[in-house]
Amino acid sequence: MKILSTFFTAFILFASFTPVNTGYSVGDKAIDFKLKNIDDKMVSMADFATAKGFIVVFTCNHCPFAVKYEDRIIALDKKYAKLGYPVIAINPNDPVLAPTDDFESMKVRAKKKKFTFPYLLDATQEIASAYGAIKTPHVFVLQKSDADLIVKYIGAIDDNTEDAKLAKEKYVETAVDALLAGKPVPVTFTKAIGCGIKWKQS
Repeated sequence: MKILSTFFTAFILFASFTPVNTGYSVGDKAIDFKLKNIDDKMVSMADFATAKGFIVVFTCNHCPFAVKYEDRIIALDKKYAKLGYPVIAINPNDPVLAPTDDFESMKVRAKKKKFTFPYLLDATQEIASAYGAIKTPHVFVLQKSDADLIVKYIGAIDDNTEDAKLAKEKYVETAVDALLAGKPVPVTFTKAIGCGIKWKQS
C-alpha cells in the first residue's frame, strides 16, 4: 500500500507539472514586442531606428528591490540612451496579484519618478515568458546586428541591492561599455536579485 501511495503521489505531482519556458541564453536572438506605454501609445524596439541596442529591464512598482533600483535605471538611461542603448522598462506582473502594479499606478509612479524611458505593460506576460524573466528587476542587454537583436547580457544591474555607491561590480554598465567599444562582454550572466514575477493563475 505504501508503494502504491508513493507512486500515486508522484503521478499526481508529475501530471500537475507545467514545463516552464527557460527563456533566452546569451547569444540568442530576442523577439521584438509591441506593448502599451504609460502615454497610452504602443511601443516597439523597431521604433528606435538609430539605436545600437537596448537595456530591457523587467521591473514593477511594488517590489522593494525594484524600487531601490529605480534611480539606477534612470541613470542608465540618461547615460546610455544618447550613446545608442536606451532603457526600455517592462512591467510583467499580474495586477490581480499585485494591485499596485496596475496600469494606472504605473503612470503615477513614472510621473513621480520622472522616468526618462518607456514603461510598458506586458499584460499577457508573453514577453516576460519569452525572455525568461523571473525577477523584478531582471535585465537583458540586447545588441542590434542587422535585423536581429542579440542577447549580450542577462541578470542583475550591479552587485549591491542596498546602495549603488557600494556596488563593486556594475554589470550592465560594464556590458554596454564593452559593446560600445567593440569588445566582448566580460560578464555575460549573473543571478537576478529581486521579487519573483507575479504570474497569472490559470
